[in-house]
Amino acid sequence: MSDPEAAHFVDDLLAKMTLEEKVGQMSQVALNTPDKALRDERILKGEVGSFLFITDPKEINRLQHLAVEKSRLHIPLIFGYDVIHGFRTIYPVPIALAASWDPAQVEKVQSMAAREASSVGVNWTFAPMVDIARDPRWGRIMEGAGEDPYLGSRMAEAQVRGFQGDAIGARTIYWPV
Repeated sequence: MSDPEAAHFVDDLLAKMTLEEKVGQMSQVALNTPDKALRDERILKGEVGSFLFITDPKEINRLQHLAVEKSRLHIPLIFGYDVIHGFRTIYPVPIALAASWDPAQVEKVQSMAAREASSVGVNWTFAPMVDIARDPRWGRIMEGAGEDPYLGSRMAEAQVRGFQGDAIGARTIYWPV
């Protein structure tokens, strides 16, 4: 899809959406939402845009089918999970990976994390964290690559390539059927 085609598609879709559907696309639901029927009803009404912390491929597939096949506008859901140092296979935290000074290895690590996460339907990872953190009192400092901007930028590049491939939309990730 070219940029003018994409722009037209988005403009057309937004024109069709109700205010409730637009707000719904910004609504996020956590796994532990107690009322499954209400959750499903909100998907059917287009009032949910994303889910957090669901990793059961059957449930992700069921919810995605509700959104894509049974909702009015057929907008796919986004499923997010914290994959900052792996999904099923757990790797060293990002600051430890950065200590290797090996961007190629970091890219391989994140590529595997992306494959594992996408194999269950997760299509949004909360990584990489690219802050240049210099204050050890911040409890999540281990999620970055450390204090050096050069190293941080090389690690961020490697992580992004690992997660998405050489370009956005690259078919390097395995999506469930």
